[in-house]
Amino acid sequence: MQVQEEKITIYRARRILTMNASNPIAEYVAVHGGRFLGAGSLEELSGWGEFQLDERFADKVLAPGFVEGHSHTMEGALWRYVYCGFFDRVDPDGNAWPGLKTVQDVLARLAARDRELKDDQSPVSGWAFDPIHYGDERLSRADFDTVSRVRPVGVLHASGHLMNVNTKALETAGLLRPGINHSGVPVGDDGLPTGELRGPDAMMLVNSHVGFDRALLAGDEHGLRQFARLCVRTGTTTATDLANPLPPETVGTMLRVTGEKDFPTRIVSLKRFAAMKPAEVIDDVLELREQSSNQLRLGMVKVVLDGSMQGFTARLRQPGYFNGAPNGLWYVSPEQLQELYELALLHDVQVHIHNNGDEATDLALDMMELALRKHPHPDHRFTLQHTQLADAAQYRRMRKLGFCANVFANHHYFWGDHHLTKTVGPERAMRMNGCRTALREGVPLAIHSDAPVTPLGPLFTAWCAANRWTKSGKTIGADERISVAEAFYAITLGASYTLKMDGEIGSIEIGKRADMAVLKDDPFEGRPEDLKDVGIWGVVQGGRVFAAEAI
Repeated sequence: MQVQEEKITIYRARRILTMNASNPIAEYVAVHGGRFLGAGSLEELSGWGEFQLDERFADKVLAPGFVEGHSHTMEGALWRYVYCGFFDRVDPDGNAWPGLKTVQDVLARLAARDRELKDDQSPVSGWAFDPIHYGDERLSRADFDTVSRVRPVGVLHASGHLMNVNTKALETAGLLRPGINHSGVPVGDDGLPTGELRGPDAMMLVNSHVGFDRALLAGDEHGLRQFARLCVRTGTTTATDLANPLPPETVGTMLRVTGEKDFPTRIVSLKRFAAMKPAEVIDDVLELREQSSNQLRLGMVKVVLDGSMQGFTARLRQPGYFNGAPNGLWYVSPEQLQELYELALLHDVQVHIHNNGDEATDLALDMMELALRKHPHPDHRFTLQHTQLADAAQYRRMRKLGFCANVFANHHYFWGDHHLTKTVGPERAMRMNGCRTALREGVPLAIHSDAPVTPLGPLFTAWCAANRWTKSGKTIGADERISVAEAFYAITLGASYTLKMDGEIGSIEIGKRADMAVLKDDPFEGRPEDLKDVGIWGVVQGGRVFAAEAI
């Protein structure tokens, strides 16, 4: 036994859910130097030497810190803008924002912000708008001209793949003119852009004019702290920032902020493949990898293949969209994707791939099969993100090719009713977000919120996967439900596996980072339908205690 300079802390809890198969339940857990010494009885753990007993969690349940495998730190920064979502939502300060049930409500909230602004140059910026909840009609620049005609107005859709802007925003960006020929900039009967922008290439043309500079949002100092507050409130100790341009100034800010002694969240930030050649992005992430710290992990790539289902920009195989909408958008070419895969495999760089539609999933699989013939890799763990429409045959291919799947389990609750009637129809809605199929076919599984697309909250995500209820109370695809234990695994060890961090986080066992979610209730004592209501006291992250009410 070694002499310890720092005293060991042993926490007592009502129950400790370790997720360690050889030692699943305990009453005490020992922590030293930011890592676990083990979990067990007080007598067993006292063998490590002198300790201090901490009983603050004696009436709580401890679990591994939750791992959010698909989120975006810009959720914290977006709260400075106008929340325009259909659903009620809680901000980082704990304030509840009522959802907006009509388009008129959305425009009224934006107009209220317009009246608050002191000058005519500052834009009105909104987020989380989702027109699918308000009927089939697409909104135009004229609708947002009712908010303001003198300042730019831009409203980011909930999916993050579309945006609506007013006439002034188009004018400022130089787009209010005839002759625009861009697949993401639809044109009206007057020959001018309608004001709806589809896909990142189109949105990039106006982002800076309406307050949505992605690089600034992702590296915003205040936003990072706000995002971390949301993590503490939801029991999350490690969260991804799954698509960041990561310019040097952003990386510097993120290293400094995450390195502060009281920053409570480990961030895993992925370089987004956009407007670069594959070789350039691989070179960048290899350099970024060398800058990683315990609290900021760098060195992986995110590539986006298509758009969103509810925005009708995802790529679907035949017969396409249930309501007859045109097929969605491709964001990268097959040649680009194959080259990126090959270079990533060669240099041992992990890639996470956004694919919503089943046609996009086919592309992800086809190009990987070709790339692996050139550069076989025994444990690449490339991860398909969302993979919403994947069928059983595609999951079997994922297993053979070594993919993980991080499934967007929240989607059924927020959009399931619309998927039944508008986007994909009943049969495909039953198989959407097929967690049970993934497990049955042997594909490593994680589940996620994609915050800010839906609210950050791993227990809510687990509830969605275990119940598959829509907002109206329908159960869609009951055979795709998974158990509470399987859902709990997916938000701990499952998610950490997709990040190649399962040897470091995801369970409470000797040598791992001392990350724990502190729960007020035992998630295994209630029914699956109670999972989202389990109370969260806060977290222990790297051995440091953070209470949600004090953060």
